[in-house]
Amino acid sequence: MRRVGLFGGSFNPPHRAHLALARLACDVLALDELRWLPAGQPWQKPVGELAAPEHRLAMVQALAQGEPRFVVDNRELCRQGPSYTLDTVRELSAEQPGTEWVLLIGQDQYARLASWHGWRELLASVTLAVAGREGQAVQAPPTLAGVPHRCEVLPLPQMDISATDIRARVAAGLPISPLVGDAVARYIDQHSLYRAPPGH
Repeated sequence: MRRVGLFGGSFNPPHRAHLALARLACDVLALDELRWLPAGQPWQKPVGELAAPEHRLAMVQALAQGEPRFVVDNRELCRQGPSYTLDTVRELSAEQPGTEWVLLIGQDQYARLASWHGWRELLASVTLAVAGREGQAVQAPPTLAGVPHRCEVLPLPQMDISATDIRARVAAGLPISPLVGDAVARYIDQHSLYRAPPGH
């Protein structure tokens, strides 16, 4: 049975902590493949602050290039309406029956998983891989008590990188290459992404 990781997010922009998590997941979870899934309309995030879908897709492609285990999947960007992980898992399961799907999430997402669309069906369809915060044990949230699900832990080292901080650095005219890599930094500069509005 093939084991394929699913790594979703707004990737606004993608950065080196995302890359470290993806590589760690491939190694620790013995994945045959890891699919990056940029979200079209993340239903739990305000849409206004997102870069356009084509830009986020191009940045993920730039970050993920050169790693044969990585596949960048644009299906959520092409889908109308909110991006629900369950819809993606249903589609992939129909396309590749017999594959084990491993959903990468953080401890914060794990804690609110019971608020996700169709979460019970989702839990029955995937194995969770939860990245815990450094020095903290991954714990199942009370909302999932008694709900059968498969969960593995990813020992993610601490990396103080956030997309919010990167966008703020761009707006302030500060360098970001150490945080996102040269290819993504070049793309952001070439397309004038995340710059402060005129007059600010």
